[in-house]
Amino acid sequence: MEKRLRLPPRIKVLEALSAIADGRVRREGDHYVIVSSDGSRSYTVYLDEAKGLVYSNDNGTVYRGYVGYPIMAVLMMLGLLSFSKELSEGLRGIPWRELNEKYKNYSMVMDIIRRRIGEDKWPLYEKFIDEVLGELRKLNLRLMDKK
Repeated sequence: MEKRLRLPPRIKVLEALSAIADGRVRREGDHYVIVSSDGSRSYTVYLDEAKGLVYSNDNGTVYRGYVGYPIMAVLMMLGLLSFSKELSEGLRGIPWRELNEKYKNYSMVMDIIRRRIGEDKWPLYEKFIDEVLGELRKLNLRLMDKK
């Protein structure tokens, strides 16, 4: 029986948008490859849309049991989750891996991102995050056995 994936931390929605803006998501045959923000890692995503099954080898999905940003990026690119080119472009070039490793606290990293984006635009990002998390809840994704 497949394990149901939990909703991710809010910041992961922004990481997914950023991966798309940076051109770090590509299809390779029957799967997708997402490269980390610093280029040191790559994640593999498989999707069985008909069965609601996904797989990714990112830490959030494998070790914490939530829908990781690589899965969300693929779902956004396929039109299965909302996507905003404008909001995505606002997140281009963010060194996610560096920030997450340095601060080891998503709340602190979110504050840095909010300051970078600007307080005037931040409510648009908050609304978008809420929208995507609501869509993920409805998708009820489950983890497929590793390929």
